Amino acid sequence: QVQLVESGGGLVQTGGSLSLSCEPSRNIYSFDHMGWYRQAPGKQREVVATLTASGLPVYADAVKGRFTISRNNAKNTLHLHMSALKPEDTAVYYCNAHSRMNYWGQGTQVTVSS
Repeated sequence: QVQLVESGGGLVQTGGSLSLSCEPSRNIYSFDHMGWYRQAPGKQREVVATLTASGLPVYADAVKGRFTISRNNAKNTLHLHMSALKPEDTAVYYCNAHSRMNYWGQGTQVTVSS
């Protein structure tokens, strides 16, 4: 069973920055792709950014130019750096990893105050 442990959420003011981290229980390169999703109250979970095993990033239009997905090979971690945050970025953020099936982290709350 794969486990994804997230960290780094919190409360930030509009325009501020936050970074999220995700540590999988197995080698990060064993997954076809990894990514970050988010779910705001009353809304469906949506993709924020994904990163293929080869390192190709893909971003949702809403976060392009503001968020950066990356991985640290030495630490076996996935990261999401968020800048120029807006109140509409408020959501629970989930780490995702795919290898034959989807694996999810427990989620970390990001709140952006206006």
